[in-house]
Amino acid sequence: MERVREVRQHIGGEWVDAAGGRTYDKRDPWTGDVFARVAAGDADDARAAVTAADRALPDWAGSRPADRQQILLRAADALDRQRDDVRGHLAAETGCGAHFADVQLDFCVRLLRQAAGLGYAPTGQILPSDLPGTRALAVRRPVGVVAAIAPWNASLVLAGRAVVAPIALGNTVVLKPSEEAPFTGGAFWARLLRDAGLPPGVLNVVTHAPGEAGAVAETLIADPRVRRIGFTGSTVTGRRIAEIAGRHLKRAVLQLGGHNPLIVLGDAPLPAAVDAAVYGAFVHSGQTCMCARRIIVERTVMPDFAALFVEKAAGLPTGDPSDPATVVGPVINEWALSLLERRVREAVDLGARLLTGGRPDGRCFPPTVLAGVPPEAELAFDETFGPVVLLEEADDAHDAVRRADATDFGLTAGIITGDPYRGMDLARQLRAGVVHVNDQPVHDEPQMPFGGVRDSGAGRFGIGFAAEEFTEVQWVTARREPRTYPF
Repeated sequence: MERVREVRQHIGGEWVDAAGGRTYDKRDPWTGDVFARVAAGDADDARAAVTAADRALPDWAGSRPADRQQILLRAADALDRQRDDVRGHLAAETGCGAHFADVQLDFCVRLLRQAAGLGYAPTGQILPSDLPGTRALAVRRPVGVVAAIAPWNASLVLAGRAVVAPIALGNTVVLKPSEEAPFTGGAFWARLLRDAGLPPGVLNVVTHAPGEAGAVAETLIADPRVRRIGFTGSTVTGRRIAEIAGRHLKRAVLQLGGHNPLIVLGDAPLPAAVDAAVYGAFVHSGQTCMCARRIIVERTVMPDFAALFVEKAAGLPTGDPSDPATVVGPVINEWALSLLERRVREAVDLGARLLTGGRPDGRCFPPTVLAGVPPEAELAFDETFGPVVLLEEADDAHDAVRRADATDFGLTAGIITGDPYRGMDLARQLRAGVVHVNDQPVHDEPQMPFGGVRDSGAGRFGIGFAAEEFTEVQWVTARREPRTYPF
């Protein structure tokens, strides 16, 4: 694998240093070695990127659907050919294991190929008018410059999702990746699309040092040339972005955190339920917004389910993310590791029962299961990124739904039952943007309307719904003859 030693910004089709000349070191979360030296941009770089995107907008918005299609198809083929390298980059930059790397790669290849057809989707409709002699149209057109702010945890997918659909619809984009994933969540996408023929300025990437995201993001949101914001990240940050965007009368598409429940009913096939729960809780070391944080089990099957679940969780391979056998790799940084340890310790001190795990193992946090977590413990109400899950007992299906909804979040949920029709009835009762019946909460596809409700966000990502978020409707009328006016 080619080791990435320098990550520069991509502005106006050029690789450039930060305006202030600063850099920072991004370290491998497993080895602690320097993965890359990264340009530490600031507000000046953000403004330069918006200028480049604004200049590129007229030509790109007016480009032929066939030209956009060919660029995205070439990018999809190129990404498919680079799988081994990308797996290595994801492991070294974000601690991503082989399985979740393949999940990301498969998603992004499909994303590019599906988005390639967006230019041929219907762009409007004919409307009836009560004014004689008038023809009326509602026409969708690109919003303009889009500010895309992406996190580190599924860096390839979440950066790709943030930029591909807006670009396919004729917008230009400024992407701000996380400081924890400046390459796979930023520069890699700029290189991939540039090499596929994307014109200069259509996609720009601004990187920044740890702790300096705010100045870059606020500059992007406040700039009058930026007309839409797409953000994936924490609810705390999403609320701040929504407040700033609101002051500037800009729409923000927000996909935020989750405290996702997985309900296991008494008629569920237990082996399948255990397999689903272990995957949903511990895939990518529990570091996705979709992971099951609470497993709510009907009382009649809780003893058997808990015994099987804890046994399987405790046996998951932990360690080097570059080892294909590893399931639980390192968490992203030392701060995340210490937060996991502190929150587990707090829950136990408040009376929770620790069934397995609970203490760091080097740079990893082993699969951890707790039961009886009191409601005042942070694990019980706040999103905790890592391989930690809570077991909770419910009297019956209705009690399980009540407990599942006892949160301010509403991103994803799962229901395991022997009766899928009953599961679908219960799904309609859950206050969540996504519900999977007879599956766990971690699943997404490029064409699906992914997003949450309540504190988990507003708006939907997904190729099939992108036009609703990243185009504007313009009403156009035309007449053959002049109107007659009363004065």
